[in-house]
Amino acid sequence: MNARCHRYMRTLDTIHAEIEQLSGDRAELWHRLSAGHDSETAAEIKRLDGVLEGLWDEYRATRAALRFGDRSRIVARARAEERLERAA
Repeated sequence: MNARCHRYMRTLDTIHAEIEQLSGDRAELWHRLSAGHDSETAAEIKRLDGVLEGLWDEYRATRAALRFGDRSRIVARARAEERLERAA
C-alpha cells in the first residue's frame, strides 16, 4: 500500500472502537424505546443504524486494502490479466 493511501486511512482499531461506542449507544436507545414508543428515539436509532452501516463498510474496505492492497491497483491488474487471457 502506498504511503499516501495509508496516511488518510483510519486504523481498524479506531473504526472498531467507534463501532463499539455507537453500538452501545444504540443498545441504550433500544432499551429506552422498549419502555414506550418515542418517535425521537426511533429516529435516532435509525440514524445510528445508518452511521454503523457506513462504519462497517469502512472497516471492511480498510481491512481489504491492508490485506490485498489498493483497490484501483487490483482492478487495473485484473483488467490487464483479462486482456492477456483474451489475446491468448
